[in-house]
Amino acid sequence: MVDMPRVSDMKERLTDAAMDLIWHNSYGTTSVDAICERAGAKKGSFYYFFKSKSELAAAALEADWNKKKAEMDSIFSPTVPPLERLDRYFDFVHNRLAELQKKCGSILGCPLLSIGSEVSTQDQIVREAIDRIMDRKMNYFISAVRDAQAQGLIDAPDPVAKAKALFSCYQGTVAQARIQNDVELLREFKHVARDVLGVKDAHTVSS
Repeated sequence: MVDMPRVSDMKERLTDAAMDLIWHNSYGTTSVDAICERAGAKKGSFYYFFKSKSELAAAALEADWNKKKAEMDSIFSPTVPPLERLDRYFDFVHNRLAELQKKCGSILGCPLLSIGSEVSTQDQIVREAIDRIMDRKMNYFISAVRDAQAQGLIDAPDPVAKAKALFSCYQGTVAQARIQNDVELLREFKHVARDVLGVKDAHTVSS
């Protein structure tokens, strides 16, 4: 017998299918029919949960973030030294994207960046969802940079501005890695990050 999806998990199936298809392909080329087919759902089920593809995409992005939040909390735990938090995050993303590249042949990059750059001027619902999630992600960077400044590890009179500069630099590198399909661009980013942050050498910190 073929296992039929339960109604109780259909919403999750739809958001998972939407996230997978949109991230691997694009928002514009992913149809409601394709999402329903991937989820094993009838179109009526789709419209039971969502009014539009935009609403589904926004829900899919939120659901994806909620799945990743525990991992982000662990990587950026306040019990971890602030610069190590950033190192761990950059290593984690590199390893994850390298794994996906082996699996599907391409660097998929950051879904927030790729989807956001595609639809930001066309779809307000999706753009606002991405904006909210990007702010949450940014807050991890801000917390790490603020703690590094408080501990005298970096020269950042304005930790928020410094964190935003680092975040933008990293997102740009991820986008470049996707365009060139070159994961090596991300391998050593943690060293670039230390230059951006103005990390002090051990002698300077101890003196």
